Amino acid sequence: MKELLMDSFYHSTDHKGGSFFYEENGRRLAELNYIRAGDRQIIIDHTTVDDSLKGQGIGKRLLSNLVIFVRENQIRVIPLCPFATATFRKIHEWQDVLA
Repeated sequence: MKELLMDSFYHSTDHKGGSFFYEENGRRLAELNYIRAGDRQIIIDHTTVDDSLKGQGIGKRLLSNLVIFVRENQIRVIPLCPFATATFRKIHEWQDVLA
């Protein structure tokens, strides 16, 4: 299932996990992938942003959308992706969602 969040940002899920992504003209240019780890935890395993979008905060916006989602659904996050791990260390307001 693909759900539009805002301004070309989407969330899709399946029984194994999901992704938050950014699209322009039908092209997926940035993506944050996660897998389910039980009913109440997810593991962020990969984040990628196209070179044309680097430095524009797109990765952080993907992660921000994920934080909103997990808070609404009372899910804890295990960030294995280096980008997600580093960003969670920097943004103290997001610490509450970590497993």
